[in-house]
Amino acid sequence: MIAVLRDDRGFATVAAAFAIAAIAATAVTLLYVGAAVVARHRAQSAADLAALAAAQQHVAAEPDPCAAARLIAEAQDVGAEIDRCETEGADVLVTVAVPVELGPFGVHRASALARAGPVE
Repeated sequence: MIAVLRDDRGFATVAAAFAIAAIAATAVTLLYVGAAVVARHRAQSAADLAALAAAQQHVAAEPDPCAAARLIAEAQDVGAEIDRCETEGADVLVTVAVPVELGPFGVHRASALARAGPVE
């Protein structure tokens, strides 16, 4: 009976299975982190372009510079939505959010803020 408890046959198989599971979990985690980082960069790009478009309209004294920001954000084709667009003096502040699917963690939003205006 004691010899059966000291038998270590199959240990390498169990250890290898745990190692493979750990590697797979790490890979999946890195994919989700990568997706979040890419969504954040997309949100920043959309916010920058939207703020530039709105600032150009604001300097040209157009009545609704945020309409240009919404148009440019939608044209990015990344699901970007304008959360906030407001003028502050000669500058325009734009906040954009982009949805990012994180598997079992659900769908979240990556957001970014941009400011644009004439150089004084």
